[in-house]
Amino acid sequence: MKIALVTDAWHPQVNGVVRTLSTVIGELRTRGHEVDITSPDLFRSVPAPSYPEIRLALTGPRAVAGRLERFRPDAIHIATEGPLGWAARHYCLKHRFPFTTAYHTQFPDYIASRTGLPASIFWPFIRRFHGPATRTMVATPIIRDQLAAHGIGPLHHWSRGVAVQTFHPDHPPPDLFFTLPRPIQLYVGRVAVEKNIEAFLANTHPGSKVVVGDGPAMEELEARFPEAHFLGRQSGDNLAACYAGADVLVFPSRTDTFGLVMIEALACGTPVAAYPVPGPLDVLRSESGAMAEHLEDAIAAALQLDRRTCHRIGREFTWEASADQFVAGLAPIAREAERFDFSHAAA
Repeated sequence: MKIALVTDAWHPQVNGVVRTLSTVIGELRTRGHEVDITSPDLFRSVPAPSYPEIRLALTGPRAVAGRLERFRPDAIHIATEGPLGWAARHYCLKHRFPFTTAYHTQFPDYIASRTGLPASIFWPFIRRFHGPATRTMVATPIIRDQLAAHGIGPLHHWSRGVAVQTFHPDHPPPDLFFTLPRPIQLYVGRVAVEKNIEAFLANTHPGSKVVVGDGPAMEELEARFPEAHFLGRQSGDNLAACYAGADVLVFPSRTDTFGLVMIEALACGTPVAAYPVPGPLDVLRSESGAMAEHLEDAIAAALQLDRRTCHRIGREFTWEASADQFVAGLAPIAREAERFDFSHAAA
């Protein structure tokens, strides 16, 4: 199958959306699918306001339409609600092509956290974008119910996976971890206001706090919390070693739709502490994580969990299953020329 994927989130960004898309694309290509990616690196772009790592493509429907026309895909998937996503949506509606979308980010809450405006005023934008899609892919049942309540659908389940060959408990901890007071509390992800990292850094549970990741709030948080250890961006075995060496992963976000880092930590045998909100409520079980409105309570409970059980549960999430779900949700394009019976024409 020829699959056109249009996304405003792509390398060199480091986040769960990019990791999900790139990993699933790799899996699809190993199965023989041809995937063409329309992403900001193909166009002139500008940094997003207050978020310079995210580039916004300076292009319109014509350029995106040209790429799609040349590729002639069997299915079109629009991953994000940015400029490229809107351009691809325009193309599909103009030509009456079916397409699918995905809801990767709690966009209304994300914008609300940055503007101070209520999230409710952004939901009409989300409804308009996803409304014409044949299906909108969602990662968890709670997010599915939330979108349905806002009038968005049909909806299709598309979960996430773990690269178990990389994320496992057998990695030796980073050298720094041998010098830190236990328990080591780890945060992994974007260092940005919408991730609520301040709640993690301000929690009063004894031990050490380690932050892995980069982002626009890094400088401010380093200055405000000098006792914390900021390791910057990590990947591959180095990231897995941080997970495996920590005593607990703390997931303070209230706005994620899934939380890929949670299942990566679990696959490394590390329990998770989080708030009882969408994402953790779907991903965590009582044997693999603890949730409470006070992070200190969640951390204390998570530290009592069995790491072998966490490892077993984390390994249940596979990218193979994720790719299966993605393909099953696509909306094939039936082109007029392909529907025409040329044998009758020859007669």
